[in-house]
Amino acid sequence: MNFVEEILRAFDQSLIISCWKYIFPVLVVLYLFIFLYDKHRYGGKAAKPPTTPNGAKEKLDGIEYVGEIETGEFDPTPELEEREHIPFAGAKVTLDKDPIKAANHFYEIVNDRRSVRKFSRRPVDVSVVERCIHAAGTGPSGAHTEPWTFCLVSDPDMKLQVREIIEAEEFINYEQRMSKQWTTNLRPLKTNHVKEYLTEAPHLILIFKQTYGIKQDGGKKQHYYNEISTSIATGILLCALQAAGLNTLVTTPLNCGPALRNLLGRPLNEKLLVLLPVGYAADDCTVPDLKRKQVEDIIVKY
Repeated sequence: MNFVEEILRAFDQSLIISCWKYIFPVLVVLYLFIFLYDKHRYGGKAAKPPTTPNGAKEKLDGIEYVGEIETGEFDPTPELEEREHIPFAGAKVTLDKDPIKAANHFYEIVNDRRSVRKFSRRPVDVSVVERCIHAAGTGPSGAHTEPWTFCLVSDPDMKLQVREIIEAEEFINYEQRMSKQWTTNLRPLKTNHVKEYLTEAPHLILIFKQTYGIKQDGGKKQHYYNEISTSIATGILLCALQAAGLNTLVTTPLNCGPALRNLLGRPLNEKLLVLLPVGYAADDCTVPDLKRKQVEDIIVKY
């Protein structure tokens, strides 16, 4: 018997060959299990990341996806109009052309900002608020989609309806939905379900994130990073209102978004992010004696 015949004989007598009739069914079952698991996980599309038509974020194996992934519809024309880039001289120094003076001045403005829950009836020129909202609209956004809507409510009857919706939900939140730890942590701020500031403040700004846009043909337009973009714009708005000498309170009306959206007649692609009462602090307004972290506590240098 030559060498080749010895190899063939050994292979024929190997464990794999002798057990193949048992191994093959196991492999088939394993393959079917993996296929069905992927199909269930990805909504019928095996081994493919989930699509998100409303631009919501999805996580898969540690990778964060924003917007639709590998859809069958592809438009080679970008939503943003393609234009020539123009020269940019950079940011302008706003105080004596001294960067540190300008930075210190801005810090003094924003460090004075506090959350106010008691407002004066003193009127506020609506044009000032509108200009601050205009400043918020300069914020950066994913693919320049500008996915935000600022609803400015000044009518007393409308403000009352907003308050009624929020107080009804907040009563349930404080009594049933919020954990004991949550309400305990809120106790130093002396908050409850009663929100007088919603009718006391001259203006309310309800900020909606647009989870997707609407094209002229009625189709959906992707809004990438819509929540992050709208949050940045909200931060700019807070700074603008503070610079104008106005006081605010950042509120997130829990479980009130759909009712407030319907009240204001906003479309389904908009979801309430935050609500800001805007005005001047009342003469007898008080705030907690809080201290902010020092710069060395929030910055890490490399």
